[in-house]
Amino acid sequence: NPQALQDLRNHRFEWLGLIGFRDPIRVEIPAAVQACSDAGIRLVMITGDHPKTALAIAQQAGMFATACVLGDELDAMSPQALASCVRTQSVFARVSPLVKLKIVQALQADGQVVAMIGDGVNDVVALQAADVAVAMGMRGTDVARRTAALILLNDNFASLIRGIGLGRSIF
Repeated sequence: NPQALQDLRNHRFEWLGLIGFRDPIRVEIPAAVQACSDAGIRLVMITGDHPKTALAIAQQAGMFATACVLGDELDAMSPQALASCVRTQSVFARVSPLVKLKIVQALQADGQVVAMIGDGVNDVVALQAADVAVAMGMRGTDVARRTAALILLNDNFASLIRGIGLGRSIF
């Protein structure tokens, strides 16, 4: 509505304050990350978040990452440079769906079995390419759940790690 837009332009806004939100990691995540390390499972974080946010979350979770690689940087790399990067780095931020797919494929080309955990439409192509696709059951999108082979009903990464441990002991 053009009139509403004009009214907004003419309105005098007054600064009242700033609100910040914090979404802390779950208490059980550092132990789950350590269990992965102990079991020989390499964790890689691929997110659309800001790099400082991604790195802070990775460090809080117990991933010993000191650097974060941006999706645009990955997208510009040659296949050889990308392979080297995903072999040595573990935190990737501002990553597009296509670059998520490239990361999964580079890990697979390196002989890794890739389990991809996703919850959104932006994760679907990487979920489809992964050896094991895992979706969040509570907050995940329908398309992510339909794509996945496994669905975490409680959206808890630690549950997946406990399941892997049980599966290994049964095997």
